[in-house]
Amino acid sequence: MTISFDQAVRILLVDDKPTNLKVLSDTLKGHGWTMLVATDGVAAIEQAQYAQPSLILLDVMMPGIDGFETCQRLKAHANTQAIPVIFMTALSDTEHKVRGLEMGAVDYITKPFQQKEVIARVKLHLNLKFLAQELEEKNGFLTQEMAEKTAAESRLQQLAQELERKVAQRTAELSDSLEHLQQTQLQLVQNEKMSALGNLVAGVAHELNNPIGFLQSNLEPLQDYINDLFGLVKLYAKTFPNPGPELTERITAIELDFLEQDLPKIVSSWTIGIKRIETISNSLRTFSREDKEHKVLFNVHDGLNSTLLILKHRLKANRTRPAIQVRTHYQTIPEIECFAGQLNQVFMNLLANAIDTLDDISNTLSFEALQTRPNVITISTGLATEDESIVIKIEDNGAGIDEALQSRIFDHLFTTKAVGRGTGLGLTIARQIVVDKHGGSINVKSTLGQGTCFTVILPVKAKKA
Repeated sequence: MTISFDQAVRILLVDDKPTNLKVLSDTLKGHGWTMLVATDGVAAIEQAQYAQPSLILLDVMMPGIDGFETCQRLKAHANTQAIPVIFMTALSDTEHKVRGLEMGAVDYITKPFQQKEVIARVKLHLNLKFLAQELEEKNGFLTQEMAEKTAAESRLQQLAQELERKVAQRTAELSDSLEHLQQTQLQLVQNEKMSALGNLVAGVAHELNNPIGFLQSNLEPLQDYINDLFGLVKLYAKTFPNPGPELTERITAIELDFLEQDLPKIVSSWTIGIKRIETISNSLRTFSREDKEHKVLFNVHDGLNSTLLILKHRLKANRTRPAIQVRTHYQTIPEIECFAGQLNQVFMNLLANAIDTLDDISNTLSFEALQTRPNVITISTGLATEDESIVIKIEDNGAGIDEALQSRIFDHLFTTKAVGRGTGLGLTIARQIVVDKHGGSINVKSTLGQGTCFTVILPVKAKKA
């Protein structure tokens, strides 16, 4: 359904920068909409009270009361609480986006503005608003019709049944729409979090490249200089076998023979350390690789190893438990055609869940008991029977999952974690990536008291889901 143009559309633009207001006005003109402007939160609230705009585009950062407080006041007042609010914020400002959605905003647009995106989002929420108004009007007509016909006894039962059917249908439609909207919003937040993590990791890897290159390029000359200096010292000792008491005392004090033996070892240690940093940098780049529009060849082992590197700090020992052991059993498997970044997100969700499970069981056991039966995550890979797919198994020896809950483990918003610790989206998104995006499968097998195993099967060649 599209917006009915016989309805007056007023859009309130709130930004303390006149340039932004002009850009938005120019973007939205030509649709028959009336533009209202305000340069601060107080003025925006006053205009919203008397003008009753159809939609508000609200900047986050403003002098005086900021966008969040302005939104909070609008939602607290009966006359303005139903007006949809779309926040305007910076592209990378994930925290502001999440906070705005939690405070009642219906959406956000990012700066710098993309004209098509702004128009599309504005049209979407104007549509939703007028659909809601239309639904409210129709529900009012139904209620009025029911009241008018209550006197007709013969018609009352038929009307009630018809009304019940319509209400049930409308309720189902609204319930589906609400669930879809919630799922979309939560998935958007999750994707923003993963994108922010990927950008952070990629940035760290990039920043490591320059010092790594500098150190590597100078190690060989340093070794040559050391050899030259010690060669000079030996030549001097050969030419002047009796250097005198002062030089003899100095040679003894600095332990020249020990320096000659130990300095190359130090340089060798530097070389090993630099190689280790280079390996970490490569792993970070592997994890943060950006997906293209089409699937590319990807080494699954690289993705698993890079994800383990990101989670390494969570595997280390702490005050309540020893370190979580990771055992890998990698078989020779081919590279697969896939969206590598999305698969890394699947690995991240499954491994993070395994660590959470082991952390939970650690809270119920003593440190000594955990040393006797250590926490273990086992990762296995191999070829499927038909050799056209690969199999990835991620297994923990945690508390396990009740059999009655296993059938719901991939359901939207379902979680076995405590309130505040899980959104119920991780496994849902993992299933969508594996099944819908790659035409594979994912399942769980768990035994209470023994642990849980997730099995992911992915085709080697790309195919439609």
